Amino acid sequence: MVTDSPNGGGKHRRSPQPEGPLPGESTLRPSGGPMPSFEEGELPEPGAVPAGDAASGSGADGAGAGSGSDSGGMMRSSMIMAVGTMASRLTGFARTIVLGAAIGTHLLGDAYHTAHTIPFILNDLLIGGLMASVIIPFLVKRRKNDADGGKATEDRLFTTTVLALFLLTAAAILAAEFLIWMYGSRFTPVQFEASVYLARFLLAQIFFVGLSGLLSAMLNTRGKFGAAVWAPVLNNVVIMSVAAVFLWVAGPGRTPETVTDGQLTLLGAGTAGGMLLQAVVLFVALSRTGYRWRPRLDLRGSGLGDALRTAGWMMLYTLLTQAGLWITTNIANAANVSSIEQGLDVGAGISAYNLAYQLFQLPYAIIAVSLITVLLPRMSAHADDRNWDAVRGDFSRTLRVSAFVLVPTAFAVAMFAEPLSVLAFARGSISVGDASSIGQILAVMSLGLVPFTVFQLMLRVFFAMGDTRTPAMIGAANLAVHSGLALVSYLLLPPNLVVVGVASGFMVSFLSGLTIAGLVLSRRIGGLDGKHIIGTMLRLHLAVVPSIAAGLGVLWFFDAYVGPGLASYIGAPVTGCVVGALLFLGFARLLRVPELSAAVELVRGRMRR
Repeated sequence: MVTDSPNGGGKHRRSPQPEGPLPGESTLRPSGGPMPSFEEGELPEPGAVPAGDAASGSGADGAGAGSGSDSGGMMRSSMIMAVGTMASRLTGFARTIVLGAAIGTHLLGDAYHTAHTIPFILNDLLIGGLMASVIIPFLVKRRKNDADGGKATEDRLFTTTVLALFLLTAAAILAAEFLIWMYGSRFTPVQFEASVYLARFLLAQIFFVGLSGLLSAMLNTRGKFGAAVWAPVLNNVVIMSVAAVFLWVAGPGRTPETVTDGQLTLLGAGTAGGMLLQAVVLFVALSRTGYRWRPRLDLRGSGLGDALRTAGWMMLYTLLTQAGLWITTNIANAANVSSIEQGLDVGAGISAYNLAYQLFQLPYAIIAVSLITVLLPRMSAHADDRNWDAVRGDFSRTLRVSAFVLVPTAFAVAMFAEPLSVLAFARGSISVGDASSIGQILAVMSLGLVPFTVFQLMLRVFFAMGDTRTPAMIGAANLAVHSGLALVSYLLLPPNLVVVGVASGFMVSFLSGLTIAGLVLSRRIGGLDGKHIIGTMLRLHLAVVPSIAAGLGVLWFFDAYVGPGLASYIGAPVTGCVVGALLFLGFARLLRVPELSAAVELVRGRMRR
């Protein structure tokens, strides 16, 4: 069928609906894992909605709002998935608290976090970054077009990935000392030895992290999102248990000089064991969908070569982002060593940065990631059909729904960052001063929460279109901004504030990135529904102004009349958030923010069930 696209600049072809349900063709995604019945919360299978309805992305307003059932279905899918995501993130947050109490934010904490970060850096460089940008769109197309539903392609991909991960993991373990030197060249000698010892265990995670990414991608293309959300919960529980045992055995305040090899083995092997369990759970979940792996290496004609050529640009983008992380890690590690040498008894290195980032990304992960994960297979199918109206509508709806929650959340976290950080982290090996330092980093990061989310959504549009070249070019601009501001921070700020400056540069880089990405995407797909997006953003920021004023008043009151202590650390954030939320909802209604009505109707509908 050929239709005219009023906004897409010409005509587009809609592919005939193939036999059987396919990923991305339904707006009502099963995203919460298996449930007993639709009435009890399960969403209908992908084939339950006609392809024409699923593909329609624009509404009468031309904004891409879609039909009520389309928008409501996506919100219901994302809401169910958000429950699992919230469980994963909350257990991850609990893991972070326990781990911080066990190893602190000084030299031992930096040694662990550097060794723990490297497996994910290497995986992102060579495997992980391909999943969302290349593998999911590729598998969606093969399952849609191949006679066998893409089974042979999946077997080939699984086999080559397992072999590549095994070789990469073995090489990384052998090169552990060099890798730690790359990211911790300013470590003290004993700190360096402890980090290398940990890395020999933690680098084994490369295999399990990469395998988990592939398994999650294969589950997502089948419309199964629950396992990929819930499996990390087990990983978090394992690491939390390991950290608790370490704290019980070793006690708080351990340093690279006082920690034993046995205690380091507990940390390293226990952390790797958690990732192993996560991969096993995902493999079992994939097997339950009916997939049976048949090892295959006959790659000729498989289409993997085309996918990997497309992945070349994604590799460049990932390299640029990891170069930024390399800069961050080295500068943060060097700043913390200098801080200790100057007698500043405040942990403000990569450990503090990572702990702040865990809090920063929590609202993004719960709200935006659940929407993005459901969105990507569906948007890939729309892009494959060149249905730019639907792509534009998917992007606009996801951004506006996310912003409704993230705009007030960003300002709330920024205002209450220090009491929240003290409340969360000031125990065990982390002092109140260490926790306050984490809060300063968190406050800066939170102000960049919305630009960060918008940029991530824009990247997903490029990925759905099969374009990885443009994100790579934008990544170069991001790296220039981030690295330049990080270097300036290292040269001009005192050691205990360097990481705050690095975090500022990281967030500012997303402003430049989304500006460039928005201009390119707008030309590419005939606009980004800017009228509705900008209108919603302006209303949301106006609606949050009274909440900001109330929050500042609450902080002043507790500082002047209550003083530091547990009452303030709990009372100020709770009071400020409750008052601020009521004010925000009231002014959002007064300003007629359309996403408020959609959220209220969704809650009412679920309460009536």
